[in-house]
Amino acid sequence: MSYRGDFISNQFVTSAKADGQFKDISPADLNDLVMAVPFTYAHVDQAVEAARKAYMPWARLTMDERKSYLLRLKEVFELKKNEIATAISRDTGKPKWDALTEATALASKIDITVNFSTKLVAEERIVNALPQVDGVIRHKPRGVMSVIGPFNFPAHLPNGHIIPALLMGNTIVFKPSEQTPFVAQVYSECIQAAGFPEGVYNMVQGDGETGRRIVTHEHVDGVLFTGSYEVGLRIKQETMNHYWKILALEMGGKNATVVWADADMNKAIYESLIGSFMSTGQRCSCTSRILVHDSVADEFTDRFYEAAKKLTIGHWSEDPFMGPLINEPAVEKYLRFQEIAKREEAEPLMRGKALDLKYKGYYVTPSINLVKKFDPNSTYQKNEIFGPNVAIYRVHDFDETLNIVNSTGYGLVMSLFSKNRDLYQKALLEARVGLLNFNRTTNGASSKLPFGGMGKSGNDRPSAHYAIQYCSVPVASLEDLNSFEGTKLLPGMTFEAK
Repeated sequence: MSYRGDFISNQFVTSAKADGQFKDISPADLNDLVMAVPFTYAHVDQAVEAARKAYMPWARLTMDERKSYLLRLKEVFELKKNEIATAISRDTGKPKWDALTEATALASKIDITVNFSTKLVAEERIVNALPQVDGVIRHKPRGVMSVIGPFNFPAHLPNGHIIPALLMGNTIVFKPSEQTPFVAQVYSECIQAAGFPEGVYNMVQGDGETGRRIVTHEHVDGVLFTGSYEVGLRIKQETMNHYWKILALEMGGKNATVVWADADMNKAIYESLIGSFMSTGQRCSCTSRILVHDSVADEFTDRFYEAAKKLTIGHWSEDPFMGPLINEPAVEKYLRFQEIAKREEAEPLMRGKALDLKYKGYYVTPSINLVKKFDPNSTYQKNEIFGPNVAIYRVHDFDETLNIVNSTGYGLVMSLFSKNRDLYQKALLEARVGLLNFNRTTNGASSKLPFGGMGKSGNDRPSAHYAIQYCSVPVASLEDLNSFEGTKLLPGMTFEAK
């Protein structure tokens, strides 16, 4: 593909002098060079300045006027759905069906934000907030918002920040992952086709230093990030002195599924296969641990293992269940954790290994480890791998089960398979997670619900339905329409009205 440059003030721009360059090579086929990407640090200042200049004219529009731009963008997303999906597949290696699901979600996010989430920022009038004085709650935009995107959902997750931010009247500087620049270019082409005003949306390609310059820029008012705990922590550290900036950090997970004795076994196995291995385990909400009641552990483990062996792996165009990992370091980490698990006395039921397929890429097999003894200090048991690996534990006491669920420091998603709603109610209170699913896997989320975790999984800025809240500032007003009453002076005052 032809690299078009960074997107600033509604046009793609390049520079005669680059500060660096990286190659976008598809992880599904290492012979597929998608594009070479030169990057220029000076474009950060240009993009932020463009967003800053566009901010007040955009914010002054009514919400209905801003909605009209977003609805045009929705039409473009729908028109270009297959093109976006192909870009996602080439950049990430996702099977076409998986990429198409992501591409379809872009238009849906606009629908949900415009028609559902706006109720969270609706104007509210409180009669007699003070005696004979009304109060009004309104929400206004924050300013220039930076969006730092991940590789695993390179369109849907940035879009989840961008759409509510734009609707509220903010302007955008988007920095995509170095792994997925082609998707960002196609996304920016969609914005251009929708005809947004100059500078409202800007996109700058680059490396980690590019991201650092964006998030620490003095004229950036907020940082909306989705990615790993380690990168989110660095963003927090880099912006410690910028205490006025809103940070919405959606980070990793070490998610647990609990399969209790009375579970629907067919459903628990099927849903856990999806949770553990969909998107090659490269979702923050993937299932990393399955805690199975002792009385059904043998049946679950045997059937889960047999089903996992039959999952298809291959190039995205062949529509397999699993594609590749994103890059070589991801493969090295995945294989390294196989050895760590073994060293820490987990039994390898299904060993993960690299695959040599027709298309040369970063393909691996799924892996399953049986954990004989819970150890809260285990490197394998508490760290996010971000690959198709799952650990199976045998449990019998629900209190101890919740203790294991809460042991990693992460707190994104837990799933419970059971017919016992009392256990579900107990988990709602005691599981330190932001999402708790009942008889459904950890993967998959609705944009009509909040999405965010506790502990190392986030910083209490849930996204999805709630994103519109961190993209706005609540403004409280006291409105006193009464005439001045000179008989109600405070003690110790002398004031003569004229």
